[in-house]
Amino acid sequence: MRVCVYGASSSRIAPVYKEAGRELGILMADADMTLIFGGGQTGMMGAVLDGIQAAGGDSIGVSPRFFDVDGVLAKSCTEFYFTETMRQRKQMMEELADAFIMTPGSIGTYEEFFEILTLKQLKQTDKPLVVLNTNGFFDPMIQMLTNAVEQDFLGDYIWELFEICDTPRKAVDWIGQGSGKAETRAL
Repeated sequence: MRVCVYGASSSRIAPVYKEAGRELGILMADADMTLIFGGGQTGMMGAVLDGIQAAGGDSIGVSPRFFDVDGVLAKSCTEFYFTETMRQRKQMMEELADAFIMTPGSIGTYEEFFEILTLKQLKQTDKPLVVLNTNGFFDPMIQMLTNAVEQDFLGDYIWELFEICDTPRKAVDWIGQGSGKAETRAL
């Protein structure tokens, strides 16, 4: 199974997040899951890759060519693909993946997650989608979605489209059990 992991590239993030990322990579390798990711060698991306490689797993990096500068990309991936644009990168990662995990990150991470969530809502994909809520990082986002449901901008079906897990073990187990293919609903 190929699992796309979205997450931060920042090297300044707290160790608790990097530790969870590394653990996620190890658990994915142990479960015979291949990592699909944005190809970065730092932050959450680098931590998950480190775990995958430490446990002997495979990884596929996908990055736009303009990121191909010293210190940015992890050239040690099992496979590496270059695209010309960020949109092509996202599309390739989506097509390669059987499931998705969002780890703590920033604007790009949120954008990637919400695109897959939107595709699930519109019945354009039924691939499992997990939010790895390490250290409560995504609590504000969950509250934002709760607010949208409470004010009728969203139906409560939204909670059926993805799973919130607080540990890497729960995330890998949930995906490994074939979860996340709940029926998606249109607006």
